[in-house]
Amino acid sequence: MKKAMFILNPSSGKERASEYRGQVEETLASMGYEVDTRETEKEKDATNFATEACEKEYDFIVAMGGDGTINEAVSGIAEQPHEPLFSLIPLGTVNDFARALGISLDPPEAIEALKTGYEKRVDIAKVGDHYFMNILAIGDVAESTYDVDPEKKTKLGALAYFIEGVKAISNDTETFFEVEHDHGIWSGEAKLILVALTNSVGGFEKLAPEALTDDGLLHLYIVKNAALPGFLRIATSVIRGKLEEDPAVEVVHTTRISIKTNEPLSSNIDGDEGCTTPFVIDILPRHIRALIPPDKEE
Repeated sequence: MKKAMFILNPSSGKERASEYRGQVEETLASMGYEVDTRETEKEKDATNFATEACEKEYDFIVAMGGDGTINEAVSGIAEQPHEPLFSLIPLGTVNDFARALGISLDPPEAIEALKTGYEKRVDIAKVGDHYFMNILAIGDVAESTYDVDPEKKTKLGALAYFIEGVKAISNDTETFFEVEHDHGIWSGEAKLILVALTNSVGGFEKLAPEALTDDGLLHLYIVKNAALPGFLRIATSVIRGKLEEDPAVEVVHTTRISIKTNEPLSSNIDGDEGCTTPFVIDILPRHIRALIPPDKEE
C-alpha cells in the first residue's frame, strides 16, 4: 500500500489546522494512501519529519501550515536520494509558495484538489545549509520584517511588511554590497537585495512577473539607496508588476549569486531569519516533485 506522511502545524492559521486534519486524512485514504500524521511542536520538526519520510521511502508528503512550515518540509525533502511527491495546504498569512503553484488559499478547496492534481517539478534554491522556494531578502528592509507583530501580520498580511519597510527605509544606514552573478559583478550601496524564485513575494503576486516555478533561474533585484519618495515609487512598481523598469532597481536573471557586505548582515529566507553574509546562492532546478491543481498544469 502507498504511504503518505501528513505534517501539520497545529498553531498555524489561528490554530485552524485541527479543523482540517480529518478531511486531509480522509482524502489521502480515499486516494489509496496509508496515512502517517505528524504534528509539529518546535522548530525544525517539519524538516525532521519530511527527512524521515524520505528515508523510509514514503510516496507522498503533504504539509499544512504557513510559509515557515512549508519551507521546513521542503528543506527536509531537498537533496534526499528518495524523492516523494509533495503538496501543501496553506494556512499562513502570505502563502507565497501556494500562490505560485496555483493552490487555493481556501483549505477545503486545496484539500479537495489533491484528488485531481498533476505532478510538476519545481525549482528551489540553496544558500549554506538553508533552502528556500520563494524569496531571500537582505538589507534594512528585510531585517525590519523580523519585528512585525504577529497580530498585526494576521490582520494586515503583506501590508504589515510594507509598513515596516517604510519605517526602515527612513534610517540612514548604508550597506556596501558586492554581488557576483553569471553575467558579472555589481558593487555599491543598496537598501535591499531580493532573490526571488516565484512571482509571488510577500503576497504581492506581480513582484517578479517573469519568474516561473521551473525556469531554473534566480531573479535578482538590487534596490539602490533611495529616499522615502523613491521607495514609495518602487513600491508602486511592485504592485504594478513593473519593478524591472524602475531606474533605482538593478535586475539580473542568473543561476548562481555570491553576496558579500562590508559587515556581516543577516538574511530573511521565506519570512524567517536565515544565514549571514558572505554566502553563495545556487539554484536546484526542477528539484521538487510538486502536486499542483489540474488547471495549473503546463
